Amino acid sequence: MTKTCVVGAGRMGSAFARALLAEGIETRVWNRSPEKVAPLVAAGAHAPESLAEAVAASDVVIVNVIDYAAADALLRMLAVERALAGKVVVQLTSGSPRQAREAGRWAAERSIAYLDGAIMATPNFIGGAETTILYSGMRQAFERHRDVLRVFGGNGVFVGEDAGHASALDTGLLTQMWGKLFGTLQALAVVRAEGIGLEAYARYMRDFQPVVDAATDDLIARVGEGRWRGDAATLATIEAHYSAFHHLLAIGDEHGLDRALPAALDGLFKAALAAGHAADDFAALMRFIERGGVRHAA
Repeated sequence: MTKTCVVGAGRMGSAFARALLAEGIETRVWNRSPEKVAPLVAAGAHAPESLAEAVAASDVVIVNVIDYAAADALLRMLAVERALAGKVVVQLTSGSPRQAREAGRWAAERSIAYLDGAIMATPNFIGGAETTILYSGMRQAFERHRDVLRVFGGNGVFVGEDAGHASALDTGLLTQMWGKLFGTLQALAVVRAEGIGLEAYARYMRDFQPVVDAATDDLIARVGEGRWRGDAATLATIEAHYSAFHHLLAIGDEHGLDRALPAALDGLFKAALAAGHAADDFAALMRFIERGGVRHAA
């Protein structure tokens, strides 16, 4: 049976360890602060005195610490690095695609199999059948240890041999979430300023959601195909969107709401209109974002 080691006993690392223990998988846990390991030892985990010892006794090493700098400081200690040869490192620390690729190169040079992962969930979802975790890097390592990785989330997905792809998708998906959360905050500020109950907003948002989802799907398709021009299938032109967007600016000014978010969006709209894209599809705004800002788009 595969022997595992979890490096990091914060909320997420502890959730990984508990999920492994629940499946009867031999698990070692190491944390810089030993007191955090005690509850996991009580649940059946082993706690070697040194990280090198924990790694040497394991087949798969799961890493979840504060950042890549912390992970590097631990994994690149000479004794640990030597113990990792021939093992599999599953890096589940948040980082950038560049950091993931660099870690993958470091591992390959030392005969260490490397997978970089993106956890699309909070700790309370770890172990759930629907929980998604994205993995990229060495496909052979993913396939060989699929059963262990499935313990963390039933929807564990291999997204490519480029070690940076899981991290890139993570950032993209989180951006979508932040966009919705910030948009919701702005919407709630408008509703509250106008004296409307939030329960009413929640109800009508649910009714409106299918329209938002359809527009999002259409946007993804258009960007993928490079269909920027307005056509018979365009849901709303940039000019039409901006006409409605004026109301957000007006209400905000009337009630003294913060202008930071609307102003940023307003800048994109104005740049596109000034460049002659009034009759084009909303997707045309992508060209302004990809070219490093409104000053460089045309």
